[in-house]
Amino acid sequence: MDSHPYWKKQTAEKPLFPDIEWSKPEQKSQKGNLGIIGGNKLGFISVAESYNTSLKTGVGEVRVLLPDVLRKSIPSTMTEVVFGGTNPSGGLAKSALTEMKALGEWSTGVLLIGDAGNNSETAILYENFVKDYKGPLTITRDAVDLLKNAGQELVDRPNTLLVVSLAQLQKIFRNVYYPKVITFSIQLINLVEALHKFTITYPISIAVLHQNQMLVAVGGEVSSTPFDGPMKIWRGQTATIAAVYWGWSLSKTLESVTASMVI
Repeated sequence: MDSHPYWKKQTAEKPLFPDIEWSKPEQKSQKGNLGIIGGNKLGFISVAESYNTSLKTGVGEVRVLLPDVLRKSIPSTMTEVVFGGTNPSGGLAKSALTEMKALGEWSTGVLLIGDAGNNSETAILYENFVKDYKGPLTITRDAVDLLKNAGQELVDRPNTLLVVSLAQLQKIFRNVYYPKVITFSIQLINLVEALHKFTITYPISIAVLHQNQMLVAVGGEVSSTPFDGPMKIWRGQTATIAAVYWGWSLSKTLESVTASMVI
């Protein structure tokens, strides 16, 4: 008898949810609109890469929100860009909430891709957006760290996918006083159990890499996929592809995000 019936394992040869790939929408209007938010005056490489990755993956439309200090820096290949106000540190200012809300209304889902800069004003802006926006939200890289003061609101938010490192997962558990301690030496089975229990307790969805396995946890169900591309996570590609797949099948978070991991 399987003592972990909630744990499903997939490989590239044996995908768990092949119908997600087979039923990929053909019409642009059904492929979803992805809003990407990130960047600061020192960098927007991950935003540009995410923009290109989403188009390659098969998003319907993509639109990016950047601080207006970057207006003269963006490549001509990025055609769908809107700009918000910039604070003195070079990140998005509080005034950019108007543009963030507009992007949220336009999109099927929003991706906070990071490169946001470590600034308290931008952190408050992100917190306010997360409280206001009710749609599907994917958060990764330093955007997760920027929302550390909103830990409880984040884990209590439905329609949310965190694509995180193990260190970030540790902090999330700590911030909400979750009784399970995550260590870097944790056995895979124990991490699976912790994610199973955590995503039963909270409506958040989590994707995290450990021991060359990408774990995806949604509503107490956990999938694992062999994964040897940590740089894809750090550069934001993994979260972008997951957000696009999720946009095709919004009611199937576990299935669509798991399917995206065998790319």
